Amino acid sequence: MNIVLGVSGSISAYKAADVTSALVKKGHNVQVILTDGGSRFITALTLQTLSKRKVETDPFAEEDPSVVKHINMAQWADVVAVVPASADIIGKVASGIADDLLTSTIVAAANQAVIVMAPAMNTNMYENPIVRSNIKKLADYGYRFIEPKSAMLACGTEGKGALADVSDIVEYLDSI
Repeated sequence: MNIVLGVSGSISAYKAADVTSALVKKGHNVQVILTDGGSRFITALTLQTLSKRKVETDPFAEEDPSVVKHINMAQWADVVAVVPASADIIGKVASGIADDLLTSTIVAAANQAVIVMAPAMNTNMYENPIVRSNIKKLADYGYRFIEPKSAMLACGTEGKGALADVSDIVEYLDSI
C-alpha cells in the first residue's frame, strides 16, 4: 500500500519515526511530508532514513517541471495519514485551507484516497468546541480518526489528547 504520512507540529511527532519504521517493515511504501511545525520536533533525516525516501517539506520545490508534487502524491497515495494531527492541521483541512505541502496533498487526495488523522494535543485544545466541530465536520466528509488516549501529557495536564499507541496506529493503517 502507498501511504503518505504527514507529520505536523506536536510533541508526539517523534513517534512518527516508529510509525514509519513499522509500516516500512510491513512492506508499505511510505512517503513522509514534514510540516514546518513538525520539523521543530523531529528531523527530516530521521524520517528519510526510516522511509528510505526523500522527505518532502517544500510545496514549491518542484524538481520535475512535468510533475506537480502535491497532485502527484495525492494520486499515488492509497492512504494519507497525519500522525500526529495537530489542531492547526485539522482546522486548516476542515476549512479547505491548502497553504503547505501537506494540506495541499490532503485536499487533492480527499476524493481518491483514505484520509486518516491521529490527533495529538493538549486536553483543553482537543476538547475545544471549535476543534471538536472541525473533527466532526471532517468525519462527516469521510475522514477517519484514530482517537487520542488519556494520559499525562507533556504539558503536565492529565487527560485525553495523547497520541494513540504506535502499535494501534500501525494496525489501523495496515488494516485499510
